[in-house]
This record gives sequence, C-alpha cells and structure tokens, in this order.
Amino acid sequence: MMGPAHSLSGAAAWLGVGAAAAAAGHTMPWPVLVVGALICAGAALAPDLDHKSATISRAFGPISKGVCEIVDKLSYAVYKATKGAGDPRRTGGHRTLTHTWLWAVLIGGGASLAAITGGRWAVLAILFVHLVLAVEGLLWRAARMSSDVLVWLLGATSAWILAGVLDKPGNGSDWLFAEPGQEYLWLGLPIVLGSLVHCIGDALTVSGCPILWPIPLGRKRWYPLGPPKFMRFRAGSWVEIKVLMPAFMVLGGVGAAAALNFI
Repeated sequence: MMGPAHSLSGAAAWLGVGAAAAAAGHTMPWPVLVVGALICAGAALAPDLDHKSATISRAFGPISKGVCEIVDKLSYAVYKATKGAGDPRRTGGHRTLTHTWLWAVLIGGGASLAAITGGRWAVLAILFVHLVLAVEGLLWRAARMSSDVLVWLLGATSAWILAGVLDKPGNGSDWLFAEPGQEYLWLGLPIVLGSLVHCIGDALTVSGCPILWPIPLGRKRWYPLGPPKFMRFRAGSWVEIKVLMPAFMVLGGVGAAAALNFI
C-alpha cells in the first residue's frame, strides 16, 4: 500500500487497541491514546526503509535517504544469505527483512529499551521521528507542499508538548508498566503494531509480504503471504483509495469514540 493508507491503518489499529482496553475495563489515559495513535501512524511507514522512493526516504532529507540505502543493502544481503531453494532471485531488498514480524519486534523492543535507559531526550527523539512520519503520512498533501523544515519544526514542537503532557501524573508515562524506572516502556508497543499493520497491508497487494520470516513454508523461507490472488490489489489502486482509506477513517473514529467511552 501507499504511505497515506499505511498511516491511516496504523492510527486506526492503535485506536482499536484503545477501544479493546476500554471494553476490558482498562481505559487508556487520553494522552496515551493520542500519542500511541500518532506513533503507530508513523511506525506504519517505517518498514519501507528498504525502498529509496518511499515516503520515509524523503522525510528527513539526506539522512533518511542514506539510511534507506543502507537498509536496502542490508536487507538484500540477509535475503541472499537465508533464502530457501524455492525463493526467487532478487536485485534489491524491498519487502524482505523490514517486512517481517522479527524486524517489528526488534525495532519496537529497541525503542522501549532506549526510552527507559536514555531518559527524556531518548523519549523526545522517538516521539519526534514518529510524529514527523505521522505528518508525512496522514497530512501528506500539506507535507509535500510545505518545506521539510516546517514539518520537522512541527514534529519537534509536538514531541516536546506531548512529552510534557505525558509526564504529568495520571497521564500515561507509566501506562501498563508501573514499576519505578519503567516509564515509557510502552512506547515500543505502537511501533511493533504499526510495523505489523504495514506488513498486513502489503500482504493484501499483488506481491504479498514475507511477514513470517524466518519461519519456512515449503521450499520458501521468504514466502509472500497474502489472500487468494483474486482478492489482492495493486498499491495505489482504487480499492486502496476509494475503499480501504475511508474504511480506516471510519474504523479509527469508532475506535476513538469507544476508547474514550463515548459509545
């Protein structure tokens, strides 16, 4: 799928988690719901770090372009080193390493570790990166017409404000993990969810997605999971734009209302 659809699906997924938590009697503090949805929207773009033309490659100028090139080469090297007898030859690393459950868990776990060991500046860095990506995905038209610097300033300002809100007692810095020293441990959860939602979205397209790697399926270790081929669509097609994106908006709205106990 394209960047805007990925971001919408990520936000909707976290709002759905909030709705489920409310239904179970463990309502999220509203800052956790909002920040988590934004992080998840941004994280839903991150698996395309292996694609030099993806939204994330443009998000941070030369830095993100360079990172994308490195990740593409790393992903391709891992693919070549681990491919099974039935896996096809490839010329690049797109939709390989970064499109797996293992990558999602490692990135989310790394973010949680950084949040609890790196202090406030690590939390601000995590928020900044994902808020910039959320702007690029959710407000993509405005972001492309604006300058990168303005988007970065918006991300930095929002990160500073939201971190201050979360730091206040009862607002969620210690949500789910309440032991001393575990503040912001939960930040990795929307990152894992966003990455997995991205993979599920790509699995719906014609190419499928090797989300289960390194678990082998038959003669393939990089098996492109997906529904039956007649149910798949091309990225950017009318199915994505006219059906899925409106559906994500509706589901996100319903999830938010349920998470805040409005319905």
